[in-house]
Amino acid sequence: MSLEVISLTPAQALGIPVALVGAIFLSLGAQFQQHGVAKVHDTEKVEAGRSGLGMGQLLSLATRPSWLIGTLMLGLAIVFQLVSLYLAPLTVVQPLGAIALVLTSVITARIAKTKLTAATIRAIIYCVGGVGLFVAVASLTTTTVPITDSQLGIVVIVLVCILIALGLAFVFLRKRFSRIFYVAAAGVLFGFVATLAKVLITRIQTIIHGGFHITPADWLTGACLLGLVVAALLGTYFVQTAYSSGSPELVVAALTVIDPLVGVTIGIIVLGEATSAPLWAGAVFIVAGLIAIYGVIQLSRQQPKPGLPVHP
Repeated sequence: MSLEVISLTPAQALGIPVALVGAIFLSLGAQFQQHGVAKVHDTEKVEAGRSGLGMGQLLSLATRPSWLIGTLMLGLAIVFQLVSLYLAPLTVVQPLGAIALVLTSVITARIAKTKLTAATIRAIIYCVGGVGLFVAVASLTTTTVPITDSQLGIVVIVLVCILIALGLAFVFLRKRFSRIFYVAAAGVLFGFVATLAKVLITRIQTIIHGGFHITPADWLTGACLLGLVVAALLGTYFVQTAYSSGSPELVVAALTVIDPLVGVTIGIIVLGEATSAPLWAGAVFIVAGLIAIYGVIQLSRQQPKPGLPVHP
């Protein structure tokens, strides 16, 4: 195996601590935001995890100091994530967010003055172990390749189809939704957000080094930016709804487990980053992905009953 595939330059290596700082902000931001949503839930009797948060609840969140602090921290987490994506490959820095899941679980247990149950610990191990194995193999067997306009077009089209499907499902079926739907949908959407952000960063780097040249295909860049914004807004709404039906671990699990799985899968299937990977890698991808998703499902079963405040 060529070491050139896995070696990092000093600038790329700097992306690792930057991503870890972002994971810390993600964990803390999730705690503060969930506390704010729980307060609104208790005050306004929101039907957790079912019909979603209404406009009144969203406006109430904007007046909660804890929610605003959490939003600021999540904003910082996004900034650090974008910087890490600018510095290092997606497959290197994206899985580091799993650290936030462990940190969030510990903080939540301390706040509630309880110990992590054996079932919760096992679920976290499945989540972190599965995504770690998935991305470790991806980093060893995949290579970053130039993204063609046709490939970017496919990513945007797939995202549009997912947005339409989620929009229709939310309009007609939201009263049947459980919290696992909201966290899974948010994880998928933010997986696309990370991928599109990396594409935009790459194109900005190209402009910086090669100069700005308008081409007929540049409309794809605009579509990419629009898709990123829409996916981020809808994903954020799903995250806030998920907060009303459980503790932050489940939401952070979606953002740090499903998110990188989706991002790396797009890279493998659509962008062709695993064309030279051995056959055994494909089997490992499937097994590791299933392990991580199983961990998220098990973690969702460990959450408090909807309607019960997580914080004392």
